[in-house]
Amino acid sequence: MAKKKSSKTAPITRRQFIEKTAAASLFTIVPSHTLSSLGYASPNDRVNIAAIGVGNRGGQVIGNMASPDVQVTAARMSGFLRQPYGGIQPERSGNYRGQQGERPVINHANIYAICDVDHEYAGHVIKGYPKAKTFHDFREMIDKEKEIDGVVIATPDHTHAVIASYAMKAGLNVYVEKPMTKTIYEARYLKDLAQQTGVVTQVGNQGHNVEGTLETVEYIKSGIIGAVSEVHLWSNRPVWKQGYFDRPQGVAVPEHLNYDLWLGPAPYKDYHPDILHFAWRGLWDYGTGAMGDMGAHTFDAPIWALDLGMPTKIQATTTPFNNDYIPKSERVTYEFAARDNQPPLTVTWSDGGIKAPRPAALEENRGLREALYVGDRGMLMHGTHGASPELIPNNPDFAPEKTLPRPSNIYLDFIEAIKEKRPAANSFEVAAKVTEIMLLTNIAVAAQKLDITLEYDAENMRITNCDAANDYFHYEYRDGWKL
Repeated sequence: MAKKKSSKTAPITRRQFIEKTAAASLFTIVPSHTLSSLGYASPNDRVNIAAIGVGNRGGQVIGNMASPDVQVTAARMSGFLRQPYGGIQPERSGNYRGQQGERPVINHANIYAICDVDHEYAGHVIKGYPKAKTFHDFREMIDKEKEIDGVVIATPDHTHAVIASYAMKAGLNVYVEKPMTKTIYEARYLKDLAQQTGVVTQVGNQGHNVEGTLETVEYIKSGIIGAVSEVHLWSNRPVWKQGYFDRPQGVAVPEHLNYDLWLGPAPYKDYHPDILHFAWRGLWDYGTGAMGDMGAHTFDAPIWALDLGMPTKIQATTTPFNNDYIPKSERVTYEFAARDNQPPLTVTWSDGGIKAPRPAALEENRGLREALYVGDRGMLMHGTHGASPELIPNNPDFAPEKTLPRPSNIYLDFIEAIKEKRPAANSFEVAAKVTEIMLLTNIAVAAQKLDITLEYDAENMRITNCDAANDYFHYEYRDGWKL
């Protein structure tokens, strides 16, 4: 006698629901009562967020999604205070760097789990969210915890892609701190994977959603400064060790650190505390230098405002460097082809404190900001994160028409996008372009001793006049790691 099938169906998990709806369509609208009956957050409920890498920037990111239950003061480590990168205090509204005054209580999400390779270093954040489950290995957390809706990834640059890929393939929505990836190949891979999986993605470039960046785009598109042929960008970074230095000799790994997991896909090299947990930014193996740290904040606005594609040529000049550390100062020139009615464009990026030349039209006692646009009818400048665009000469009476939507800040926008099943403002689709242009910088830096200007075929992701430069689009991962 055949066994009668049960009329009951197995309960569906939050992650299974995400995978099914994402596979159907990113824009499928599902009634909120259906979401709630499946245990998934309704538009009025909080989503479950898991944070990966919280000792520095990650703690601040989740602090802008949900205030900690317990206020814990960040400790001083390795000679610097983990603020503003390391705190779990939220950024205050009105100014991306914060204002004086009482901190708001933020309750956009539930910090469901926290994962970090060093629970001692991340202890101030872990203590701030005592209800969150804790892990060392992101893979164990993602495999085990089926109630997670999205992950925040704020690990060093070299592990962004492998973690994001693992999470996206598990059906999780993903927020990744800038730079989106360490290599151009990884950026294109994650962009394609986001399209395939349909999950919500966001790159942590706070400036993409702020008023200054939106105003900058509106200023440029209004035509007030005419056709733009030059853009000059600069940063005071690095504020960590970079230059012609040898990697310090290895020492014993502390017991509280899972160093193998911290290395991830990078080649094995001995541990030293001067590299972890902050100064890794200056080493080729792990970071992307000043451009990786600040490029998205400054380059994003001109790419958007001027409808830029990929540059056709890139050339770099830097201070001395070696195979361990990225140079302390660099100047990189990008050439972009004409677009529609816009002329060819030259963009220069400078870091290490080197500023763009001061234009003659800039009034005395008025400082040059981090971005300068030169048009055939005038000039405009703004600060990092697109802050406070202003004309040169100054014209406080002009204000462009507000033509762009004003999204929530990137943290809340990510949460809202998960609930509403729509793309976030700075999704991988948007951020991959900015990331690729940023990372071309390091390819040009590595190739500068050849004394040529690199010619770029973006369609085929290839430098056409220097085969050796093509080795820098990706690297071979350590055994056991893959996208």
